Amino acid sequence: MSKGVEALVEMVGKLGGAVEDVRKSEIYIRVPREAVRAVAKLLYDSGAYLKTCAGVDERGTSGFYSIYYIFGLDSHGVDAVLKVLVPEHDPLIPSILPEVPAADWCELEIRDLLGIELSGRLTKRLVLPEDWPDGVYPLRKEFRYDEKPPRVVREELPEEVGIPVGPYHPALHEPEYFELYVEGEKVVDVVYRGFHVHRGIEKLAESPRFTYKQIPFLAERICGICGFVHSTCYVMAVEKAAGIGVPERAEFIRSIVLEVERLHSHLLWLGVAAHLLGYDAGFMHTWRIRERVMVLAEYLTGSRKTYGINVVGGVRKDLNVDKIDKTMKTVAQVREEFKKLADAALSVPQIKARAVGTGVLTKSEARALSVVGPVARASGLYRDIRKDYPYLAYRKVSFRVPLYTEGDNLARLLVRVEEVFESIEIIKQLIDMLPGGGIVSEEYEIPPGRRAVAAVEAPRGEDVHFVITGLGRPYRWRVRAPTYQNIPALRAMLRGTSLADAPLTIASIDPCFSCTDRVLVVDVRSSRRSFIKLVRGG
Repeated sequence: MSKGVEALVEMVGKLGGAVEDVRKSEIYIRVPREAVRAVAKLLYDSGAYLKTCAGVDERGTSGFYSIYYIFGLDSHGVDAVLKVLVPEHDPLIPSILPEVPAADWCELEIRDLLGIELSGRLTKRLVLPEDWPDGVYPLRKEFRYDEKPPRVVREELPEEVGIPVGPYHPALHEPEYFELYVEGEKVVDVVYRGFHVHRGIEKLAESPRFTYKQIPFLAERICGICGFVHSTCYVMAVEKAAGIGVPERAEFIRSIVLEVERLHSHLLWLGVAAHLLGYDAGFMHTWRIRERVMVLAEYLTGSRKTYGINVVGGVRKDLNVDKIDKTMKTVAQVREEFKKLADAALSVPQIKARAVGTGVLTKSEARALSVVGPVARASGLYRDIRKDYPYLAYRKVSFRVPLYTEGDNLARLLVRVEEVFESIEIIKQLIDMLPGGGIVSEEYEIPPGRRAVAAVEAPRGEDVHFVITGLGRPYRWRVRAPTYQNIPALRAMLRGTSLADAPLTIASIDPCFSCTDRVLVVDVRSSRRSFIKLVRGG
């Protein structure tokens, strides 16, 4: 530990915290529940970011429920993990929301799924639907992964609910719901409701249907755009917890594929942004260039998406001379074509006119909400896991982290444009330095009761996986995707903006939404309600 971290841990100790375990990049600290708010405030005021919190049913091992608050000390490259024991007979804990605004969603999720109540804050259901029965908590161990509790009809809810059939349908992946309250054409408030198709992936991973080796395929299906990020983050967490060594060549291959994935994701978003700005020529050309990256991904892995090459201990596919040559030629061609397109697009006056000064997220708001990725970097927060917590082969490469201070839609667009060029340079460096040797370690054991936090810089920002090992499969696997962290910031970004700028502002965080989401607009003066359409590619 650095002296700064040691001093911080000492201050936590004065508040009642006790260090349980210290590793190179993680410190586990037991904190009494009555002290958790004070400790959280200390960490936040010291510059730490709340990454996520995870509720765990550890009654079978310790006799308690546990809540893990994961704070990132980014400037030190260390995660401080606070563990709070919550007794079964009194499942109540003080909320840290008054001190750490970014804790809002993860606290409500713990309340919904584990049944731990929160004092000192307003509570509501976040994940579970209103017709879910009271007293049934999916993340408690006695709840079976395939259990279907009976629906409860409440007085305040109609017994029959109309389902719109059409482009916006409950069967679509990831439908989202926004209510925009407007005065004339000005947005004055925003209400968001998500989790309509919560898939219970974390619970499924605890079931007998899955083993450690099978979960990478499940993890890769968390997101249709950056699935390789999730499978990489999962295997890194397991490898870190169990102390499994990964061949250096495998780390380079993972890093190369991660940057290929970043390229196609950013190009996808930039095309969508061009479309939302009325520049459809830019949309078509961006996706034409992106197709070269998709072809490369299939050539390297065998699939355009859901690559399936990550395994605990390494990767299943190597890079031969032909793949290396194809990669270098493709990224060179992509760079040349994208440079011409970016120069042309950014010279269109209407694009800057629509993006400058809209959807502003200030640095202080970004800090309070712990936003990640291009959203953070566009608001002046220097946050990039590849730099702050170097992992895989990122320790060996040199690259620049684009940073803007305006916090508007143009800044978020420019961050992604510059990151396309940086990813190309990273890939070229990785290819040049690609070491020899094997690509997988197959001899290993995964003891139960080990803990680890892993983070990977996804195109949308920091992806976090927290693992507690069990017998044959994780005892607990917590996933916090980047969009989960960034959506709450939309309220700050949308308030005060023009209704016409709402679609671009919502899209500017690059959310994992379905292709034809709707926004409900409510005029607060006339109570007139209308819908506008959001377009999302995938």
